[in-house]
Amino acid sequence: QVQLVESGGGSVQAGGSLRLACAASGRTFSSRAMGWFRQTPGKEREFVAAMTWSPGVKYYANFVRGRFTISKDNAKNTVYLQMNSLKPEDTAVYYCAAQLHAVRFSSDYERQDEYEYWGQGTQVTVSS
Repeated sequence: QVQLVESGGGSVQAGGSLRLACAASGRTFSSRAMGWFRQTPGKEREFVAAMTWSPGVKYYANFVRGRFTISKDNAKNTVYLQMNSLKPEDTAVYYCAAQLHAVRFSSDYERQDEYEYWGQGTQVTVSS
């Protein structure tokens, strides 16, 4: 079992920044990658960013490239999502997820069904 707890969500004006954190506990040694997804009411959960624990390869959705940065602290078993230049359309519940198995293709990091464990989510609200 892997437990994931997100934090850092909140309300911010457009152009502002937030940093989300996802603390992992439990069988963290078995986790190969961590991902961030987001969801708004009535829409499918969508991929935001992912990062392998080792060697730390990063993947981003096109709509956040250049604005969001995913990073990790191995010692703390924590993954971060630094979000800059936030837009109202970034408003969503953000979830982190842990992937335990090896993927076949890099595009698998963008698929929510490739992740075994999920956090409870944290709300991000961006006002115009």
